[in-house]
Amino acid sequence: MSEVVGYGRVSSQGQSLAVQDEKLTAFGCTRIYSEKKSGRQQDNRPQFQACLEFLREGDMLVITRLDRMARSVLDLAKIADVLKRKGVTLKVLDQSIDTSTSEGKLMFSLLGAFAEFECDIRAERQSDGIAKAKAVGVKFGRKKALSVEQIGRIKILRDEEGMSVPDIAKRFGVGVATIYRSFT
Repeated sequence: MSEVVGYGRVSSQGQSLAVQDEKLTAFGCTRIYSEKKSGRQQDNRPQFQACLEFLREGDMLVITRLDRMARSVLDLAKIADVLKRKGVTLKVLDQSIDTSTSEGKLMFSLLGAFAEFECDIRAERQSDGIAKAKAVGVKFGRKKALSVEQIGRIKILRDEEGMSVPDIAKRFGVGVATIYRSFT
């Protein structure tokens, strides 16, 4: 049997869940999950995670506003995907969104497209920033463990003086694997 499940959230301890709880109860939610937590990280909201785990195919998740469930379009798209895969519809009371209708499904498809666009723009900006930084000489990644001169000396120690790799590693203060990588 399908259930109407509500979720309410306020960001700080000073705020009250009473208004959201009243709206969710008035709508007919048989089970309400609520918490006083920041919505920045979905993983940091145990009641929301419990709510998602509880929902089954045919259930309806009811919230008062979209920002109670997600902080970004990307986060919203991820949650919408989870709900869609589970066969759960979403009803947003204050924003007249209902994914059980064609208009609601269209709205969520548009939100998904915007999320993908937002992600692409972010990746493009990141690539541009990295390219600019490299152009002015910024180095990325970990510093090389051995200089070119040290690698030359290592090859001499091994090939001409017959020193073992573990002894060379101790002498240069690096791991054995680093010495082996220097031979390639």
